[in-house]
Amino acid sequence: MVYTITLNPALDYVMHVDRLRYDDINRTTDDAIYYGGKGINVSVILTRLGTKNKALGFLAGFTGRQLEDMIKADGIECDFNYLKNGYTRINVKVKAETELDINANGPKITEDDIAMLLTRLDEIKAGDYLILAGSIPKNLPDDIYERILKRLDGKGVNCVVDATGDLLKNVLKYKPFLIKPNHHELGDMFGVTAKTDDEIVDLARRLQEIGARNVLVSRAKDGAMLVDENGVIHKIGNAPGELVNSVGCGDSMVAGFVAGYIEKGDYKYALALASACGNATAFSPQLATKQEIIDVFENEYKNYNI
Repeated sequence: MVYTITLNPALDYVMHVDRLRYDDINRTTDDAIYYGGKGINVSVILTRLGTKNKALGFLAGFTGRQLEDMIKADGIECDFNYLKNGYTRINVKVKAETELDINANGPKITEDDIAMLLTRLDEIKAGDYLILAGSIPKNLPDDIYERILKRLDGKGVNCVVDATGDLLKNVLKYKPFLIKPNHHELGDMFGVTAKTDDEIVDLARRLQEIGARNVLVSRAKDGAMLVDENGVIHKIGNAPGELVNSVGCGDSMVAGFVAGYIEKGDYKYALALASACGNATAFSPQLATKQEIIDVFENEYKNYNI
């Protein structure tokens, strides 16, 4: 079983206008509401791949209930903690000749709310996976990831952390199963620039010395590299295609890697499926569908020589 945690989910209200005006009322030509959050994105892809998972995190108010209804309608299993006060945030995205994004902070989360979430983690068993993705919202303490991994420490849970900087470094002592920085984030953690394969491998191994088991480094147009816990280096390129969307590509990679490893217990296959998921989402207006992932995998990665 895979569990994902989304600490500050959102409804994204996307509005299209011909031209953004400040001297009159703007009227939309099209609009739509989507649910969002990095952990939820991972759950979406896992569900489409047929990997059993459950989305956890915080929701609040009528907007939280709407988000949960939308998730369940897409067949995603969830078990959110509801806050007593506030509302799950609504982010406004205006798309015109330029794009205007207004992201809300989200509801206040108390220590009691955090304690309830930590208690919920006790249902996670040895051999399960827990995925933490994204930055920590301002309404939560900086050590929340550490507190979550400390709660699970020694229980045999495979933790996956997709974060950056000190947020990532501070959880390495709990020996996460997988971390996924991009090559810029990897270099920033050590105050250097990582460009070559050797530089990336060197820094990845330094993170393994601190505690990470597997280090997956996304490299934008150059594909990805994996330094696995056995010391084997894997390198994979991108599939050919037109970049349509950059949102959710990293989340799709994480989902694909975990799903692939659960399926076959093989890091080479896990990396290939991760790349197929990330590329398929990059070629799609939204998160990739199962068929889009299958198409990319079969056309590019089925016999990939990593």
